[in-house]
Amino acid sequence: MTDLDLDLDIDRDRRAFIAPLASTLLTLPLAFLSLLYAGLSPMACDSCGGQTADAFDASFEIAWPVFMAGLLGVLGLLLWCWALPWKTVNAPRRVGIAIAAPAVVLLNAVVFWALLDLP
Repeated sequence: MTDLDLDLDIDRDRRAFIAPLASTLLTLPLAFLSLLYAGLSPMACDSCGGQTADAFDASFEIAWPVFMAGLLGVLGLLLWCWALPWKTVNAPRRVGIAIAAPAVVLLNAVVFWALLDLP
């Protein structure tokens, strides 16, 4: 082995998979539940009529694409967390992104419900 091979081996973080794995195992079920909850939200206004139903439909047409874009952002965070080079210098960044992914799912759900005009 050369000195270059030893330097590359020392710089490699052998525990780099832990933060992305934990984040993935937490984020994906959380994102699925929020998607299910948001997908069923139009049923909240099944019995509405007239102006209330129109206001809900108008707000849902804005809130749904925002919600889906937020979920795509969460997917991007998870992919970024896994794709960072597995070097020791990237460990704090990887942990930060891993923590941000489930937090963004929760923020996304809050934004969705804030945009809805519930009856």
